Amino acid sequence: MNDADAHSSVNLGFVIVISCVATIGGFLFGFDSGVINGTIDGLQQAFESDSVGTGFNVASMLLGCAVGAFFAGRLADIYGRRSLLIVASLLFLISAWGSGVAISSIEFAIYRVLGGLAVGAASVMAPAYISEIAPAEYRGRLTTIQQIAIIGGLFIAFVSNYFLAGVAGSSTEKFWLGYEAWRWMFWVEMIPAALFFVALLFIPESPRFLVASGKKERALNVMSRLYGDTVAQQKVEEIYNSLASDHHRPKLRDLLDSTTGRVRKIVWVGVGLAAFQQLVGINVVFYYGAVLWQAVGFSESDALLINIISGAVSIVACVVTITLVDKIGRKPILFVGSLGMALTLGLMAFTFSTATMVDGELTLSDSMGVLALVAANAYVMVFNGSWGPVMWVMLGEMYPNQLRGSGLAIAGLSQWGVNFLITMSFPIMLTSIGLFGAYGIYAVFAAISAVFVYKMVHETRGLELEEMQG
Repeated sequence: MNDADAHSSVNLGFVIVISCVATIGGFLFGFDSGVINGTIDGLQQAFESDSVGTGFNVASMLLGCAVGAFFAGRLADIYGRRSLLIVASLLFLISAWGSGVAISSIEFAIYRVLGGLAVGAASVMAPAYISEIAPAEYRGRLTTIQQIAIIGGLFIAFVSNYFLAGVAGSSTEKFWLGYEAWRWMFWVEMIPAALFFVALLFIPESPRFLVASGKKERALNVMSRLYGDTVAQQKVEEIYNSLASDHHRPKLRDLLDSTTGRVRKIVWVGVGLAAFQQLVGINVVFYYGAVLWQAVGFSESDALLINIISGAVSIVACVVTITLVDKIGRKPILFVGSLGMALTLGLMAFTFSTATMVDGELTLSDSMGVLALVAANAYVMVFNGSWGPVMWVMLGEMYPNQLRGSGLAIAGLSQWGVNFLITMSFPIMLTSIGLFGAYGIYAVFAAISAVFVYKMVHETRGLELEEMQG
C-alpha cells in the first residue's frame, strides 16, 4: 500500500475529535495553572502568609505535578493512557472544590498538590495519547492543539478571574453565598473537569499501548476505526515489530543502553527540553502576572486585564505554529524561539533596571512601562509560538514505543521539578535582586537553550513513531 492510499483511508474526523477530548486535559492544565494568578491577594489575606508562604501556596501544586508526571508515565505503561486521564479528571474535580473551601495554608496546599497530580498526569499523557493515535503527517498540528488548550485554559482562567473580581469589587470581597471571589475562581474549574471525565468515557485506548500489553485484537479494532481496515493490520504489525524483541512490558530500565549501561542520549535530550522550557521563566508570567504588573504601578483590575491580553496573544501564536510545525519542522521553531525569548527577556530586564521607588512602590516611567508591556507580550507570544507547544510535540513523539512512557516520566519529573524551583524562587528574587535580576537570569537561560537545540535536538517531522530511534 502506498502513502496516498494510507492517507486517504484515515478517519480524520474521528482522530480530531478524540484528540480534542484528550486536550481538555491541557485546558484544565492551563486553567489550574492560571487561576492562581488572580487569587494571591485573597490567599495572603485568608492565610496571613509572607512572601515565602505565598510562594509555597502558589508552587505547592507543582510538587504534585512533578510526582504526577513521573508516575503517570510509568502507570500509563501498565494501565493505559486513557485510564490515567480518567483518574486525572477526578483529581481535577476534587482539587477545584477543595482549593475553594480551604481555611488554612496546609489544607489549601494539600488540595493544590492533588490538582498538581492531575496536571502532571495530563501534561504528559495528553500529548503522548495524541501522538499515538495521530497519523505522522498530522501529528505535529494535532499535538500543538494541546498548547492551544493550555493557553485557552489560562485565558479562560484570566477572564473568569477578571469577571469575578470586577463583579465582587476585588478578589478578596464577598461574591455569592457569602464566599469571597477568589474561592469562586477555583470552583469555576469544576465545570470543565466534569466535562473531561464524561468525554473520556467515549474515546478508545491508545492502540500502541494495547499492542505493548499483548492486546493485538483490541489494538486492531481501534486502528481500524482510526485508519480503516486495510491499513490497520499493517500498522499493528509495524508497532509490534518496533517493540523490543522479547516484547516485554516497557520499564524504566529500558532508558539505559543495554550495551554500555549508560542513560540513553534521547533521555537527556528530553530532560533538557523539559527543563529549558521552564528555566526561561514563562510560568512566572502565568502565576505572578498580576503581582508583577501591580509591582510596577498597575491596579489589580488593569493587571488582570493585561493577563487577558497576554492569553489572547498566546492563542494567536499557537495557531500560527499549527500551520508551520509540520511544514518547516520542530527544530527550527525551537531555535528561533530561543533567540526571540533571549531578546524579549533582555528587554524586560532592561526596563526593570530603570525602575525607581516612589512612596515605597516600584515605578516605571511611561515610556519604560510601555516597553515592558510590549516586551512581555512579545515574549509570551514567542514562547507560545515555539517552546510552549513544540516541546510537548517533541516529548510526545521522539521516544521509541518501548521508551515512551518511561521517557515521559523522567522528562515530566524534570519539567515540573524545575517549574517548582523557578516559581518558588521568584518571590524571593523579587525582594532581593529585583525584577531586573530575575529576568536577566531567564534571558541567559533562553540564550543557552538556543545552543542546546542546535547541538542536541534532532528533527522528527514526518517520521512514524515506529521510526524513532533511542
